[in-house]
Amino acid sequence: MSRLDVTEKIVTAKVTKGLKWSDVAEKVGKSKEWVTAACLGQMTMTAEQAAVVGEIFGLDATEQKWLQVVPYKGSLPTTVPTDPLIYRFYELVSVYGTTFKELIHEEFGDGIMSAIDFKMDLKREADPNGDRVRILMSGKFLPYKMY
Repeated sequence: MSRLDVTEKIVTAKVTKGLKWSDVAEKVGKSKEWVTAACLGQMTMTAEQAAVVGEIFGLDATEQKWLQVVPYKGSLPTTVPTDPLIYRFYELVSVYGTTFKELIHEEFGDGIMSAIDFKMDLKREADPNGDRVRILMSGKFLPYKMY
């Protein structure tokens, strides 16, 4: 058994039971964004969180322990994503990455936006021309140090 096996079991149970990530997140007590990432194998859960998720998805004690292991982050099967939705994020970074970099450096100086001290909020925005996806990403700025 591996973490990937547990992820597949979670996704299968989610589909079979007709669950929504937001409902799972409410029971876990964390954001839907974080809980989804954790259930998909990208975050580490506490024993308490793993027990809640285990109950929801029918995971045994061993499977729950896999949810508590620090994962190998980055789960795309190819360097350039082939899934159309994920590819659009790749395209966003390809087109606007230099703009993000330039504007962050202009505003904050030489450094990076953390993906560790990070928050995300995804919402549906009603629009008469077709609903929009609104994603707010907030990461701590980490300046490069001089030494």
